[in-house]
This record gives sequence, C-alpha cells and structure tokens, in this order.
Amino acid sequence: MPVEGVRRPAWAEISASAIAHNVRALKSVMGDSSFCAVVKANGYGHGAPLAAKAALDGGADSLAVAIVDEGIELRGAGVTTAILLLAEIPPETIPDALAHELTLTIGSLDGARAAVASAEKIGGRHRVHVKVDTGMHRMGVAPDHVDGVVDVLLASPAIDLEGLYTHFSVADGSSAEDRAFTRTQIKSFDEVVAALASRGVAPRVVRSANSAGALGYPEARQSMVRVGLSLYGYLPQGWLSGALEEKKQKLEAALSLRAQVVAVRRVVAGERPSYGRSRALEHDATIATVPFGYAGGYPRRLFEAGADVLINKRRYPLAGNVTMDQLLVDVGDDVVAPGDDVVLLGRQGDEAITAEDWANWANTITWEILCGIGARVPRVLVE
Repeated sequence: MPVEGVRRPAWAEISASAIAHNVRALKSVMGDSSFCAVVKANGYGHGAPLAAKAALDGGADSLAVAIVDEGIELRGAGVTTAILLLAEIPPETIPDALAHELTLTIGSLDGARAAVASAEKIGGRHRVHVKVDTGMHRMGVAPDHVDGVVDVLLASPAIDLEGLYTHFSVADGSSAEDRAFTRTQIKSFDEVVAALASRGVAPRVVRSANSAGALGYPEARQSMVRVGLSLYGYLPQGWLSGALEEKKQKLEAALSLRAQVVAVRRVVAGERPSYGRSRALEHDATIATVPFGYAGGYPRRLFEAGADVLINKRRYPLAGNVTMDQLLVDVGDDVVAPGDDVVLLGRQGDEAITAEDWANWANTITWEILCGIGARVPRVLVE
C-alpha cells in the first residue's frame, strides 16, 4: 500500500456531510430513479471508503468502481451494498470478483462466455449488467450483437441478468451537435431496451445517465442514475445547474487541500527561486515554502498559469516552478511564519480556490485534478 504522509503538514480534508448533502440534492432532481454512487479512482481522489460510506449515508442505493481491487477494498472496509464493476474484466479476475459479490459488466460475447464459465464453476447465482456501445466506442456490445450476448447469459442458471446500460460521450456538451448526438445515443439505447422487451427480456436495472446525463436529460434517468463527479460537489459543465436550481439545491465541494508553511526566507529582487530559475522577482520578497508539490497532485503548469494559494486569508502567487515536494510562494512584504495555515484547494475566510480553478489554470478537466491527488496525501474525514 502507498505510504501516507501523516508526519508531514499537508493533507486533504474530506467532508462526509458535503458528500451526503450532494446525494440528497441530486436525488431531489432524479425522481424515482435509484442512485448509484461512483467511487472509482479512490473516490475521485477523496478516498474510496470515506466517499462510499458518506454517499450511502446520504441515501445512495449502490456503488460503482472501475476495477476488481477497488471493489475488494470496499468489501474490506465493511461495505455490503451492491458494487458494480464499470468495465468488463479479464477472465482470470472474474472468480475474485464473484467471490466478493461484485456485479460484473459484460461488454462482449467472449466476456459473457467467461462470466458464465466462472459463475457455473463457483455455483450460486451472480448478477451481471450488459453494457451497450451506443457511440462512445470504448467498450460495450454493439446494438445488433446484444441478442447473442443476452442469449448466452440467459442460458445459464448461474447468471442473473440484472442490468442493461450505456454511457454518454458528450452529455456535458452544450452545443447543438453534442446535444443531438446524446439524443441519438438515448434513442439507440431505448431501441435495444424495446427489442429485448419484445422478447420478454426486461432487466430490472436500465440506465444511461452519468452526472451530465442525469442533470441535462431527464429522459435518460430511467430506473437508475450513476453519479460520479457531481457526487463530490462539481458540475461537469455550468449549464447543467438548471435542474438543481429548480429544486433550490446547490452542490458542495467535498475536498479541500491544506498545508502549513514550513520555512520562510527574505529574497532580494532579481533572484530566481526554484528549479529552472524561470522568473526573476520584481521586488524584494518573503518566500514561503509549502510542503506540497506535483507528487501530491499539484500540477507543474499552475506556476506559469498564475495560480494562487491562500495564506492567512489572502491570495499569494507562486514564486517559482512547482517541485516534486514543495511550492514556493511569494508573500511580498506580509508577515508569514512557519506553521501558518495554507489552503491550496478550498476556502479560507472570504477567499476560495476550487478544483475548477485548477483545471482552468492547468488547461485540463476537473476530473483529472481530483483524481490526481497523490496517494501519500492523507485523507482526513471532517464534518
């Protein structure tokens, strides 16, 4: 297991109450659809067991992860609710998945056959969901091949064909083209559902909607929504806020990154702090060292992008390139001392820095920022 830096003044604070609130806020929009909380990638950087338990406390009905090991981790943490694997897994890992009562995703004919073989060998009855590729073209069964896959699954008494689902590729897009494509995906999936129903096959769980789909396309909510990013307090795109605003709801960011100043020094104008000596100081300044760098998930490009940190309720710019383990901060002539609190992500006084700010500075997406927070950063549960 990765080592957490518990003896170092840098940590992530995770608000269980914020995650639970977000579930309740989103459920107020989703109507009768059940709620699957996606806690893959270490709970989008928040800590999977912490995120899972908070989501369940908020009313989530089930969980989803990406890989078998993530599901096993949750079982080891005492989670007993249904856990879906969001991708088809290699045949050799199926026995471990079934032994831990993880729900399989089936994305191919070969995958269906492998699931049947393992399930029949183990005995009992095991839930699976079939993923349909309606245009993402990453994983899943082509619509015209679904019947063959379903036939293999239904022929086995060891298989419970519980679910059918698809995944949107541009549900967060606001352009006419993106919205038209998403509706094409919805139509394609609905046709598969209808074709199976005509055969008397009606999986209990039918779902299309990720966070963006659930908020932007009410027709995609069906019997279940699976929510990832919004569970943690962020919208995939700002235009998706309308559904929440109608219910007078607002999401709360669940994670903040904090540290403490570990050193200060006075540096004269013209000096070039940090690796690369990229930028000369325009004035004499106090430089504060903060024990958080790119190994913890602070992107190097945030320096050139003009990122700030918060110290003593004020914004300060970086003084030089981000290093593996430290940041250098230009606090000018202000008095800053070792032990002073630093906020890298989150709120301090009236100022706030969000994961969306980082994403904009780094020219990336909020998902990557949250998932990039390093394993050695301890996650501290706060209320």
